[in-house]
Amino acid sequence: MAFPIQRLRRLRQHESLRRMVRETTLAPADFIYPLFVVEGRDRREAIASMPGQHRLSVDLLIKEAGEVKALGIPAIILFGIPDRKDEHGSSGFDPHGIVQRAVRAVKEHVPGLMVITDVCIDEYTSHGHCGIVRDGKILNDETLDCLRRMAHTHAEAGADMVAPSDMMDGRVAAIRKELDEGGFPDLPIMAYAAKFSSCFYAPFRDAAHSSPQFGDRQSYQMDPANGREALREIDLDIEEGADIVMVKPALPYLDIIAAARGRTLLPVAAYQVSGEYSMIKAAAQAGWLDESRAMMESLLAIKRAGADLILTYFAKDAVRLLH
Repeated sequence: MAFPIQRLRRLRQHESLRRMVRETTLAPADFIYPLFVVEGRDRREAIASMPGQHRLSVDLLIKEAGEVKALGIPAIILFGIPDRKDEHGSSGFDPHGIVQRAVRAVKEHVPGLMVITDVCIDEYTSHGHCGIVRDGKILNDETLDCLRRMAHTHAEAGADMVAPSDMMDGRVAAIRKELDEGGFPDLPIMAYAAKFSSCFYAPFRDAAHSSPQFGDRQSYQMDPANGREALREIDLDIEEGADIVMVKPALPYLDIIAAARGRTLLPVAAYQVSGEYSMIKAAAQAGWLDESRAMMESLLAIKRAGADLILTYFAKDAVRLLH
């Protein structure tokens, strides 16, 4: 009989012992901190649906980036919110666009902090979709040209990594070819490989003013019901040259993170998206959850499932608790 010879509670009696046998741990190097950048100066706009998060002009973004680096977080990922939008998202691949200027500024003023850029035109299009639209249809191959140009301008600005999030077929290969032929063969690609069509993106779309003006994104983002298809997407992005593969969202898709971890030797990233963040914030503000414990438990779950890297709006708060 296992009991009483095996008493699993023996290793839970003291905090020091619990720390000694802890299987999963978090560290500052696990995190990537997302930031929203807008035009102007001294501009700091609170995002109502994401308590504690802001849209920042470049001058204030530099200060925020310095704080991120001081905490030991190795990287940020930038999302641009331009003043000008059009049907093709052309401000997204303008060499002097908002993200391109932000990259240059952070690289100049916060050396050593890794700057990752989101490569997708939804924040820059008047219709809010991630691809070129014709007759109400999202065009795949025509969109690839926009993504190639965007990635190239990000590389020229000094980005340390590009992260295509559009879910167009073939975009990793197109960007890899563009970077290689454009003189950036060493620039890595973190692919949003399994990005599901999720309601948990709603606060982000509020933050980035990027909600679709018609229809939805189900023709290119993944059906939440499909696990095998997610693995096919991951396999294809690896074949096309991705250096890191990402699952997004994180907590509702821990099974996909675990399956990805068992399938590839590449680093696996997971994005704890705006809705995951805002749910915890809202419940904590209502007094229904302990915010710090809920935050750390959710991040540990993502790490335990197999994520090497976690993109999260909780990065700064989590690292302060870890110190």
